[in-house]
Amino acid sequence: MLSLDFLDDVRRMNKRQLYYQVLNFGMIVSSALMIWKGLMVITGSESPIVVVLSGSMEPAFHRGDLLFLTNRVEDPIRVGEIVVFRIEGREIPIVHRVLKIHEKQNGHIKFLTKGDNNAVDDRGLYKQGQHWLEKKDVVGRARGFYQENRVEDRNYLFLILGL
Repeated sequence: MLSLDFLDDVRRMNKRQLYYQVLNFGMIVSSALMIWKGLMVITGSESPIVVVLSGSMEPAFHRGDLLFLTNRVEDPIRVGEIVVFRIEGREIPIVHRVLKIHEKQNGHIKFLTKGDNNAVDDRGLYKQGQHWLEKKDVVGRARGFYQENRVEDRNYLFLILGL
């Protein structure tokens, strides 16, 4: 009966203590939002931290690993780079590696991706009729990651410099 104990504690508080607790909670929530928005501005990514949801990038990344992203417009996308992208009609972004780049004479770049653990490229994942991704589809590029060390059962933070 955790909820009943909580309500008893709230009833025992005077108004000043209750206001203080509500204010503390509001400060925690607003601080978290400010940090998130600050990270968005610094990294240029709408989602500066993402969680790997599938095993398609194993052995590089496993389910539950955190990726730290940047998305600077001036940085060109390169073959071998790990990108997080969104496909029209799907809410969940996908983490895969750039397999090929197709550059037109006008400088417009399109690229093809593939999961390290997948047998074929991602054309089957793209929306119908789409064969390449464009820069507008990219949520961010992996610049660092956090993964659980599965051998010694310790956690480590691995960062790739170049943020």
